Amino acid sequence: MFIAMNRFRVLPGQEQAFEEVWLGRETHLEDVPGFVSFQLLRGPRAEDHTLYSSHSIWASKAAFEGWTKSEAFRLAHRDAGQGKALYAGHPNFEGFEVLQDVRGRA
Repeated sequence: MFIAMNRFRVLPGQEQAFEEVWLGRETHLEDVPGFVSFQLLRGPRAEDHTLYSSHSIWASKAAFEGWTKSEAFRLAHRDAGQGKALYAGHPNFEGFEVLQDVRGRA
């Protein structure tokens, strides 16, 4: 498995606009080979920003890389540049190979 995360530092007062953009967009993920799940996370608030993260799980790093080269990726990100006024800096990408996956019985 592979986890892809983007961290966003959203400017104070822009949280609702950021959430509306993300929650209202089409992800085009459901039919992408190797896609497992996606979460949008709201983190702590600091004086100069609120931290958010997009968190997606993939069957493999190759599946994630395939997504980044796909038409579905281009469609999902076609309006990404329009939200620049919401951010304190550029998003920060982090990719992780999963070494251990422990799950509950729920």
